[in-house]
Amino acid sequence: MPEWLLVLALATLTALATGLGPLPLIWVKKDNKTLLAHGTAIAAGLMLSASFNLLTEGASTGLWRTVGGLLLGLAFIYLSDRWLEGRDIEFADLKGAGATQALVFLGVMTLHSFAEGISVGVAFGGGQAFGLFIALAIAVHNIPEGLAIGVGMVPRGMPWWKASLWSIFSSLPQPLLAVPAFLFVETFQPALPVGLGVAAGAMIWMVTAELIPNALKDGERMSIAATLTVSVAAMTAFQGILGGV
Repeated sequence: MPEWLLVLALATLTALATGLGPLPLIWVKKDNKTLLAHGTAIAAGLMLSASFNLLTEGASTGLWRTVGGLLLGLAFIYLSDRWLEGRDIEFADLKGAGATQALVFLGVMTLHSFAEGISVGVAFGGGQAFGLFIALAIAVHNIPEGLAIGVGMVPRGMPWWKASLWSIFSSLPQPLLAVPAFLFVETFQPALPVGLGVAAGAMIWMVTAELIPNALKDGERMSIAATLTVSVAAMTAFQGILGGV
């Protein structure tokens, strides 16, 4: 099998892994707001930990490009949110504010996927074993990201299976960019810290502007904070275990 085809196959699997995120919502009733609030807090903690991991990875190859990307991601999401605010939007069976928030969620995760696709391609440029490791790590990270998309859509009236499909859609940039990044590593490598910074900035914005406020609406402050902290600890430990493999 040509190596570029292996890159494409693994990057496609990382995208499909995102669709697993909303599956736990099958067993959660929409009127169980407390449980949904804690699910949102879990997604927020996992994404917050992943964001700082992205920043650490980016800073190791280009500190100021990572910082610039972070601010660029923040500016893009902030301006997009302001532009969408107050508009009468219909999106994926959702209307009004729910549609706007779901669209912003999807936009953030799609931005994040561009950086992950480049990461997979560049990693394979450093050897097949390293590329396999990075693809596995991204696939696992994509599951809580899919959960974050799910908790942003399902409580607003979207069926879980549609949220799963939209989660996969948000990760399609991964296979689309992984192969070009692998074939033209020297061209894409300088852009990687910027992409990681953009992804981290967008996710940090979503955690603080959307996920945490939504969790606090229906959950008790101390218990939501505890859930978020435990999920950060779990994701940090998992990343440390993967890094030691």
